[in-house]
This record gives sequence, structure tokens and C-alpha cells, in this order.
Amino acid sequence: MKNMAAGNHCTVTEFLLAGLSEKPELQMPLFLLFSGIYVVTVAGNLGMITLIVLSSHLHIPMYYFLSSLSFIDFCQSTVVTPKMLLGFLTEKNLISYPGCMTQLYFFIIFGIAECYTLAVMAYDRYVAICKPLLYTVIMSYKIYSSLILAVYIFSVFNASINTGFMLRIWFCKLGVINHYFCDLLPLLKLSCSDTYINDLLILIFSIVNIFVPPLTITASYISIIASILRIKTKEGRSKAFSTCSSHISAVALYFGSAAFTYLQPSSMSSMYQGKVSSVFYTTVVPMLNPLIYSLRNKDVSVALKKILQRKNFMKSEILSNGKTYES
Repeated sequence: MKNMAAGNHCTVTEFLLAGLSEKPELQMPLFLLFSGIYVVTVAGNLGMITLIVLSSHLHIPMYYFLSSLSFIDFCQSTVVTPKMLLGFLTEKNLISYPGCMTQLYFFIIFGIAECYTLAVMAYDRYVAICKPLLYTVIMSYKIYSSLILAVYIFSVFNASINTGFMLRIWFCKLGVINHYFCDLLPLLKLSCSDTYINDLLILIFSIVNIFVPPLTITASYISIIASILRIKTKEGRSKAFSTCSSHISAVALYFGSAAFTYLQPSSMSSMYQGKVSSVFYTTVVPMLNPLIYSLRNKDVSVALKKILQRKNFMKSEILSNGKTYES
């Protein structure tokens, strides 16, 4: 580690990321595995955004929120995965102090943005099913754009506060982060200065971020289920529930893996389990979300088929025109 003296203090200018595994024989298989996951993540999320932009019948609030979720998933994976992949190929996975703080900043932004986007999407489904006649009024362009903007503003505020106070900490211990990316708790364990304010901020924001999105989602779905049960026909109930099934799956995946990471007791055995569950919500969930929405959402499936049919039609037209020209 490189160190920099400052008065009576000493702070690291580089950190060593411990990574997922220290076994040399696993580095290449893990590199190939996560390279494949990242390629699918990028293609799936950018493909979902493109599909929503190109399909006019998907230009409704539900799919604007979905395109925002896809953007967040793409960014979240990009913040973490490329550095992790580089670590599999290098003997020492070093990250500079500014690089670490930058990664932490954007990780917090997109992690929190995902929580609140899922909550906003639950509210959107509540309005669509419980107040269908008022949907276009309640979910006007001004309202849904304000909700998306509010999610990003709060996420940036949260990240700025936590990262700002992290910059005030002196790191004088051996700069080995027992993780594969720069996260708040592993970084605080390396501190040699008082972290009371940081711990307090993490506690306050954690309480807000752990309770507000899940409570919003839970309250929305209690009302949704009650409304669905009042529908007399089985076909009507099935149609109403199908509009929520993709979102329920995404919520269960994200909050389930995040809860397993942050709500388990801190011990050496759980640190490895924490890494595994972190991999799940930082790399696997962003890959699965577009697959879930494309496979379980009828509108997205229909839009995808139309785009593919249009593409095939254009190809056949070009080929037929080419043959006509040759003849």
C-alpha cells in the first residue's frame, strides 16, 4: 500500500480489494462467468430501454418507470462489475482512493434509486388497479416525471452526505477491503478516526431506506389484492394480477438479497455469505430484471415480437429489392 503522511496522521492512497475468492484456480472461471452476466445485463437493459422508446403503445407511466429501472440496473452493474472483472485478471486488485470514493458514491446513488423506483412502480400499479378511472389524471406527465426526478434527487442527496462524511475519515490501517468493491461498512472497518457521525448517518438513512420503500410496496399491494379479490370474474382477477407479477418478482429478488446482506450478524463466516448475496443484487438481479419483464409481461413480449417482425420484414424487402434490381 502507498501511504501519505499528514501531520500526526497517515492515510492510504490506495486500497486492495480482497475480491470474491483468493484461489488462483477460480479466477478465470469467475472472470468468464461474470463477463457473460455483464454482457447479458448490458444487452438486456439497453434493449429494454430501446424497446420502450421504439414501441409507441409502451409510452405510458408504467413503462417509463421500467425504462428508468433498466437504466439504474445498467448503471449499478457498470459501477461494480468491470472493476471486479479486472480483479480476476490481476495479481493485486488495487483501487485508488479517489476511485474508491467515486465507486462508493455511484453505488449508493443507484442502489437507493432502485429501492425507490420499485416503490414508485408499486404505487403506479396501485393507481392503475384501484383507481383506473383516475389513472390518467393521477399519473399525468407532470406527476410521473416528478416522481422519477424525486427518486434521483433523494439518491444523490443520500450518496453525497454519506460519501462526504466518508471523505473526512482517516484510513491508517492496512488498506485491504474485505469485499470486491468499495462499500460503506467494509470501508468503515479500516478507519482509525472517530466514525460516530458516519455510523449515525448510516443508521438514519438505513432506517428510512429499509422502511419507506417496503412499506410503500406493502401498502400498495394490500390495496391491490383487496381490489383484485372484489373482481367477480376469474379472468378479470387473472388479468389484474398479471400486470403486477413481474414487479412482485423484481421486488422479491432485490429486497430479498439486500436484506440477506445487511440484516445478518457480522462475522467472518457471514462476510463471505455477504459477498455472495452482494453479487446477487449488484450483478445477477440487474441481469434478471429485463428477462423477468420480457418473459412475464405480455405488453413487452408483444412489443418485442412486433419489433422483430418489423426487422425481418425490412430484411426481406431489402433482399427482394436486391433480386429485382439484379434481374
